[in-house]
Order: sequence, then C-alpha cells, then structure tokens
Amino acid sequence: MKNAFFKAAILAIGICIISIGAVHAQTSPVNTQQDLAASRHKIDSLDDQLMKVLGERERIVKEIGIYKAKNHIPPLQAARFKQVLDKGIAAGNREGLSSEFVTELLNAIHKESLRIEGDSTSMKH
Repeated sequence: MKNAFFKAAILAIGICIISIGAVHAQTSPVNTQQDLAASRHKIDSLDDQLMKVLGERERIVKEIGIYKAKNHIPPLQAARFKQVLDKGIAAGNREGLSSEFVTELLNAIHKESLRIEGDSTSMKH
C-alpha cells in the first residue's frame, strides 16, 4: 500500500509540473531548518494545486465519457492518447523530465481516465 501511495504521489508531482507550466516555483538553496520548512510548504502547495488540476481534468473526462456513451464512441481512442503522450513528453522534456517518467505518468492518468469514462457509460442520462 505504501508503494502504491508513493507511486501515486510521484505521478501527481509530475503531472503538476506538466499541467501547470506557467507555475515556476522560485528555488533557493536549503541551508537551514527554516529553508527546509519553507520548501516543504511550497511542495505542499504544489501538491494541492496538482490534485485540483487532476480533479478538474477528470471532471472533463467524465463529461467526455458521457458524450461518447451517448454517441456510441468507445472510451479508448488510441490516436488521441498518442497525441496526449507526444505533447506530454515534449512538455516534460522542456522541464527536464525523462520520457520514461512522463510516459509512465500519462499512462497512469490515462488508465484512470478510462475508468472514469467507463463509469460514465454505465450512468443513465
């Protein structure tokens, strides 16, 4: 369970970096306990933003899932996911993130999105 939580936290941090490209935290060396506390506070704030961004993304995914269900479109759209992945890798590379990390991150997000879209198709509208 700890490993899953850790992995989710790492993935969340990565999506924050990718999704909130305009937010660039100013960094300074951590030399004191106060610096450490301040840096941890910044991380906590970014993690909160990350969860808000992921929540917003998944609410949009749910709406897309409803549309797809009404129009008999399958949840999995491989060409669209390839576009998302390619754009994410490019954005991640600009932020110094490895392609492997971004791929793993976006695959996890995609898996959750497909779950949410699948839930949307089982809802009656």
